Amino acid sequence: MTSPLKRAVETAEIAASILHGADDLIRTNALGPSGTPERVWKEIRARKTDEILIAGHEPLLSTLVAFLLGCDTLVVRMKKGALVSVDVEAEGTQPHGILNWMLISKLAGQ
Repeated sequence: MTSPLKRAVETAEIAASILHGADDLIRTNALGPSGTPERVWKEIRARKTDEILIAGHEPLLSTLVAFLLGCDTLVVRMKKGALVSVDVEAEGTQPHGILNWMLISKLAGQ
């Protein structure tokens, strides 16, 4: 899933081509500038899939990670190019996720 804005779409297209999911790219306004974690969660739940890669923008991505972890007050610093892996069950009205890892581009040698 990606924000409809150019840079996010380009990032999602690169990831989709590497992961062989280019046909599955979904542009959604829920990830746009006026998006909220709740709207993104609704989109995630509607997809009924085990894995979703999300490309978007700050500050939404930081607040989304905190929301998915069930802790709206958590401060997450998402740098440009950061990757976060969160496991979350998509069945409930509120997410209860587990943080697997976070990688920033500086640690990836970029």
